Amino acid sequence: MSADVTETIIDAVTPEGDMAVAIAQPADGRSSPTVIVFHDGPGMRESNHEFNRRLAAEGYRVVMPDLYHRHGRMIGYMPHEATRETRAHTMMMLQSLTDDGVQSDLDATLTAVGIGPDEKMGTIGFCLGARAIYRTMMRSPEQFVVGATWHPSFLADDGDDSPHLTAADLTQPVYIGIGTADEVQSIAMHQPFFDAVESLAHVEVEIFDGADHAYTWPGTPNYHEVAATTSWAKTTALFAEHLQGLG
Repeated sequence: MSADVTETIIDAVTPEGDMAVAIAQPADGRSSPTVIVFHDGPGMRESNHEFNRRLAAEGYRVVMPDLYHRHGRMIGYMPHEATRETRAHTMMMLQSLTDDGVQSDLDATLTAVGIGPDEKMGTIGFCLGARAIYRTMMRSPEQFVVGATWHPSFLADDGDDSPHLTAADLTQPVYIGIGTADEVQSIAMHQPFFDAVESLAHVEVEIFDGADHAYTWPGTPNYHEVAATTSWAKTTALFAEHLQGLG
């Protein structure tokens, strides 16, 4: 589908101050189903906005909160900006995130956008966004009816609230893409989660030979065309099946 897209940045009110929320949606004004996007470790950068524009052109209102807002406004680093300092800054921000904080940011986002409790939505997350979409779908299963995550992070750990411990209770359809070359968050690290959802027909785990972490983003060193294009096709088909007509 091809369509003109409009982009806006609004502010959501959180206990820690204003948070930027990026919105991309079809420019023709039609009512469109909403997809919440949880960004990855490098933060809100042009790669994310380009993905959001592409998804919006498929007929969705795409909404992405700035999860790093406690450290500044719309911080994001492209690969060419990678230095020892930016990597350390990114890791500090990533490690400061908590499940409760992300869910609080989501609530603030929904309020700012004017999304009521009865509006059904989809969600997609990259890297750390995997844990965010999982928590979101488990917390609000009647509202978030479909999800996807590419090159996921933090779906299994040694905590007593690790996602893999409750993954078998997931009732909504989810697509998960991961590569064999991912050493940042490897298949082995996620195996407890994958084992937990193996019997669920509505959860697809797709493994891409040779794909690395962050395979999504064109023009970046880790871009993997097969993984990215296949994940796009599977995700958009899933969203069309479960969100079409909900706008």
